Amino acid sequence: MTLTLDAPRIVRTRALLQVSNVSKSYGPVQALRNVSAHAYPGEVLGIVGESGSGKSTLLRMMNLEETPDQGSYTLDLPDVQGNLFDLDRFARRMLCATRIGIVYQNPHLGLLMKHSSSGNVAERLLVAGERSFATLRAKATEALEASEFPLDRLDAPPIELSGGMQQRVQLAKAIALEPALLLLDEPTTGLDVSVQALVLDTLKRLQQDRKITMVIVSHDLGVIRTLADRVMVMRRGEVVETGLADQIFQDPQHAYTQQLVHAKL
Repeated sequence: MTLTLDAPRIVRTRALLQVSNVSKSYGPVQALRNVSAHAYPGEVLGIVGESGSGKSTLLRMMNLEETPDQGSYTLDLPDVQGNLFDLDRFARRMLCATRIGIVYQNPHLGLLMKHSSSGNVAERLLVAGERSFATLRAKATEALEASEFPLDRLDAPPIELSGGMQQRVQLAKAIALEPALLLLDEPTTGLDVSVQALVLDTLKRLQQDRKITMVIVSHDLGVIRTLADRVMVMRRGEVVETGLADQIFQDPQHAYTQQLVHAKL
């Protein structure tokens, strides 16, 4: 049974992101079972759950890297129509390049590690059709500065950077084209506590300044509590509880959510 405590703090219109009744199996293993999720414009949705709960699989579907066995996915944008799972490979690539950004837990999945940091950001702009070198350089620099990346390291390849700096390059690449949706998959895992705090501060500032809709997946409840407006709790491929972050952390209803919160406390 899914418990829902969802009373947004402000009146909202329509959800920007809507995933409905998604299921996915890998052979005999059912990773997702009739999962639905939504996020409003400018909202941060946090998805939590233990390893194997299906949260990262769901995020990959939001980034159109995988197709479910059933279900639909829509973005409420003027130039985006229909079930996004029906798009072909090229259309998916262009949509993700221009309207959806993602920061992976493993920077190797999102970056060309031996290319310059500015070149990594420019690569995303190239996919979207930009060809002017001056414009590519200027926009890449602007995005890196917004992610609080040190501009004296523009030409340093990510392989020479710390984990925290690599995540900032990923973030710059993700926001370079001002996407409507930003997906974050365990963005602080493996980072020192002090570096985690700096990355979270950057994400909070970007969200406040740009009002980007974000979906963040993490097993770290501290990260979710810091960033999320609303929380969705997953277990064994299903959603067991949703609600405002304060409600979930202060008065969890489902036994599994209570276990998660009390273990963190």
